[in-house]
Amino acid sequence: MDKFVVNIIHRPEMVPEYAEKVTGHGKEEDIGRKALLTESLDIFKTQQRLAHQNGLKTTIQMTYASLFNDEAVELAKADHEKYGDEIALSLLGLPCKEFREKYKTKDFCIWMFSMEDKKSIVDDVFEKFHERFGFYPESTGSYYMDADLTNYIKEKYPSVKCAVATCWEEGPKAYHTCNNSWYTLFDGGPWAPWIPSKQNTHAPAADESEDSGIVAIPHLSRDLLACYDGNGSNFGTHPQNVLRGMIYDSKTWEYPYLYNLIDQYRSLEKYNNGYAYNMMFVGPGWMNKMGRWEAPYELLEKSYSDGCAYYGKLKKEGKLVDMTMTEFADYYRQKKSYKEPECALWRDILYGSDKQVFWYTDPYMRACVNMDQGGAIVDLRPYAAKLEWPVGIGTPHVQDASYPFLIQEKYRAGYFTHYAGEGTVRSAKLTHNGEEVDLCLCRTKAHFSQEGNTRILTLNPVDIEFADLTVKLQTKIYFEEGASNIKMERTILEMSNPNAEVELNEYMVACYGTTEYPEDMTGITLACEGNETKTISYAYKCREESLEGAKAVSAVISAIQTKVSLTSSSDAEGYIKEGYAFSPMFTLGYKKKVSDKEVFATWLNLEKAN
Repeated sequence: MDKFVVNIIHRPEMVPEYAEKVTGHGKEEDIGRKALLTESLDIFKTQQRLAHQNGLKTTIQMTYASLFNDEAVELAKADHEKYGDEIALSLLGLPCKEFREKYKTKDFCIWMFSMEDKKSIVDDVFEKFHERFGFYPESTGSYYMDADLTNYIKEKYPSVKCAVATCWEEGPKAYHTCNNSWYTLFDGGPWAPWIPSKQNTHAPAADESEDSGIVAIPHLSRDLLACYDGNGSNFGTHPQNVLRGMIYDSKTWEYPYLYNLIDQYRSLEKYNNGYAYNMMFVGPGWMNKMGRWEAPYELLEKSYSDGCAYYGKLKKEGKLVDMTMTEFADYYRQKKSYKEPECALWRDILYGSDKQVFWYTDPYMRACVNMDQGGAIVDLRPYAAKLEWPVGIGTPHVQDASYPFLIQEKYRAGYFTHYAGEGTVRSAKLTHNGEEVDLCLCRTKAHFSQEGNTRILTLNPVDIEFADLTVKLQTKIYFEEGASNIKMERTILEMSNPNAEVELNEYMVACYGTTEYPEDMTGITLACEGNETKTISYAYKCREESLEGAKAVSAVISAIQTKVSLTSSSDAEGYIKEGYAFSPMFTLGYKKKVSDKEVFATWLNLEKAN
């Protein structure tokens, strides 16, 4: 049966991240303040009531602080008995007097601690949970869980089978909209549930040997277009995200965008073999009695009540299945295979544009195709490398848990760029009699189809007009399950002069990184591979090489253990370009003369570099 599955997750945070400063306004900090604990528990009760009134069961993720509160423990037990709610354990909500006295820190992000402290904290929290409930939890979570943390939890507490493990695109964009003070940097992961690999949480496992043993779910279901283009914290199916984004009518307190967003998530079953997923993950800090995001408490409560009512309505109509996290983990493992991708053909439902993007993720890559740029690839993460990326104090990445990109239009400019230099993008150019047109300038739309194990994006044809020639070109993009590549096929459907020729230049401008700031590109080796091999060792010298009939053009980026290459369907001139200090990119490409009715395909291939 086709399913739209929802996880509703509540956590009785006794000391909500944001609330102490508000509740104790004008007083010295006291995270044991009774007013804070009482209000927090009252809000948790309200959230539970609103879900249950609408016939929805929840997963109660107990925080460490709540495990010291008898009322919170009894509430969880009662709702488990009466409604079938799951009693789970969150690694959020660590701060409380007991935690601060033992660890002597105000840190609260589990992935940022040293590995020694991570193990100690996990043991403290899990054993306290066992002491209060008599069993170990089957699900857990945080904003992010790094691979070393997940592997330790699964080894020590094998009952755990599901975890909230990343926040989609919670990177520099979110950081900048929090006055550069929210150091949670983990761009580059899946937006929908996945089985994380033992090597890297963001990279899905390709087989049983890579399986970390858990099913991961995202922290919030976010708008896959508005969130990518702007601050993700404003665009999610968590109702208070929508309020924070000011996406509601201030007079009527209505928010059709929230329902449209939930519905767009429902529609993803068309691209994923009849399955779609959505989640709400809510702490009490969001519904502070003194208001949040310029919204009064009454609106905060109404939005959450309306959100639960919409899910409840869908359930009554047989259009939704509510599951606990553990139930979902069992369902997911039965429903999905390791190599099966997650796909999302997503359209703008907020700004009134015609913009459409396609997201694809599998164990080898995460990619975004932008139809406003002629089907260019504008985001690419090489999961094939399964890059081990330790996070936290004592590692090279204290805060930055992002999976590195090869292409990222927001941090590396994309097509629309400065007067000098280039941005990262995978596109094509056509040239004729000295005129050049980039397909990035040709807006189009795409249709999704599936043939066997291959997902296909068929783009509407575009007309390219030169001074003395018009060319109608169609692009098809193929994602073959398990192949670790993306095939781009260009077909010349029509030419105003059937005897004319144009040059097709298939190119990829790339680099690597996790933020806006450039990395050291030395150590990258570019190559044209064929009857002979021509190489460039990156030194910012702006050099180029080309080879007729090249079997492949490639780059080995040793810093992220990745090899990326382009290959072609027929003989063409392969070329490589080294960048320079002002434009620290590299370019791989093929040039070929094409004529009417001709078809030319290239593959972008990803593999782990030894």
